[in-house]
Amino acid sequence: MKVFIVSDMEGVAGIVKWQQTDGKEEKRAYHEGRELYTEEINAAVRGAKAAGATEIVVMDCHGAGEEWTFNSLIPDKLDPDCEFVVQNDWTEYTEFLEQGVDAALFVGMHAKAGTPDGVMSHTVSGQAWRNLEFNGLSVGETGINAALCGHWDCPVLLVTGDVAVCREAKALLGSDLTTVAVKKGLGRFSARQFPPLRARPMIEDGAQKALQDLRAVPPYDPGRPCEIKIEFTTVDRLVEYRNRRGTEQVDDLTLVSRAGDWWTAWSQFYF
Repeated sequence: MKVFIVSDMEGVAGIVKWQQTDGKEEKRAYHEGRELYTEEINAAVRGAKAAGATEIVVMDCHGAGEEWTFNSLIPDKLDPDCEFVVQNDWTEYTEFLEQGVDAALFVGMHAKAGTPDGVMSHTVSGQAWRNLEFNGLSVGETGINAALCGHWDCPVLLVTGDVAVCREAKALLGSDLTTVAVKKGLGRFSARQFPPLRARPMIEDGAQKALQDLRAVPPYDPGRPCEIKIEFTTVDRLVEYRNRRGTEQVDDLTLVSRAGDWWTAWSQFYF
């Protein structure tokens, strides 16, 4: 069984502030956050191994800025029974999916922009993106990662993070999705949380249980043809994407990308 672990940092137990997820200033809080992050990934790896996984690849999807972008986990503390990917651009690594993957596990996810009880809620860029839609359905980064996996027929069977992202994920992927909520948002930068030493066994158990039925959740396809709509917070942030192939500016703050399938629509404006 081949398992793809897609990880992000904001949904990890113990993390509630940007200082814990931003590597640009080399603060102590960020390096403590990396420890918490790596250990939750390890919990998912252990659960996957217990379920019979024979190949496990971890893809770090946390953009921490500068040289830390998509490289926030701590390599020498990662479970030796997995391999891991460091990307240069988010969603650029598809080789493992193209080879055929049985299931994906999402660890440390956060809710989409504008979610009132979502801890550190945002979509792609908290400063630039106000809303993202796939064929008229508002989604967050869980939706992006699920669509990426789904394009190569890989189902998402587990999502961990706060209560808000677990709710969002079930609404998108179905009630049979296994979720593990390690904290409950009290605001955007506060939460009631399980201690990491309790959260990690929960994730390990959730991963093992989720992989018992590889057909519990169908691969996610936003629809064909596919229209992706991005609403930006300010005009200047829209300009960064305006001249990319396949995009159309529909008003001062909104771009759309259309294609026959999600991956083509995403690639032609994001890369």
